[in-house]
Amino acid sequence: MSPRPRSTREPLADRMYDVLLRQLFAGERGAGSPLNIGALARELDVSQTPLREALARLEHTGLVRREALKGYRVADALTDREVGKLFEARMVLEPALTLEAGHRTTPEFLATLRGAVDELAESATSADDRPDGFQHYWTSDDAFHRLIAAQSDNPFLEQAFLSLGGQMHRFRLFTKRGHTGVPHAVKEHRAICAALEQRKPERAAELMRRHLTNARTRILGTEGTARTV
Repeated sequence: MSPRPRSTREPLADRMYDVLLRQLFAGERGAGSPLNIGALARELDVSQTPLREALARLEHTGLVRREALKGYRVADALTDREVGKLFEARMVLEPALTLEAGHRTTPEFLATLRGAVDELAESATSADDRPDGFQHYWTSDDAFHRLIAAQSDNPFLEQAFLSLGGQMHRFRLFTKRGHTGVPHAVKEHRAICAALEQRKPERAAELMRRHLTNARTRILGTEGTARTV
């Protein structure tokens, strides 16, 4: 008997995850709003089981939170103070990760890193105008930083960085302040990549620190308070 062909249909839980994620990107479900499973099941015309699975996955991204006896809700936006503290943590970890990655560069790593920068550059035309463009920006920016963390070959530093992932997702989605600053980020990512290609790990680490400092300033301004742009 020949084996049964594998189904190419996307699992319903995956579809619901994508639907809810797109709604978050589109601003259809604001920070702090409730996510009642029964209401969502009726709205999206699906059973509650795939929605529970989708919401559990979204909880791991930091974009959704589950509260005892209350159910799920969209995570709150980060306060200005929290954004500042998040960047302080990143400025401790990421220059160190970049330095270690700079001592371990390979042609394959550099090629993949350049690809992440190119993807970020492609997102520049739509990151501030369309939900799918913002998602493109988010994933390519995230890929760049994760690639460097993985190349550090220090699992303890990398895990500390990854533990901030949910907070960084909240920052990206709920702290846009009206613009992403993609052109600046592309230029800074390219500079970091160039330093790594030139086998200058100390220079790359300093450029990573400068990139994070600049990103914090673009979001919060020089006084550490939010700007409306």
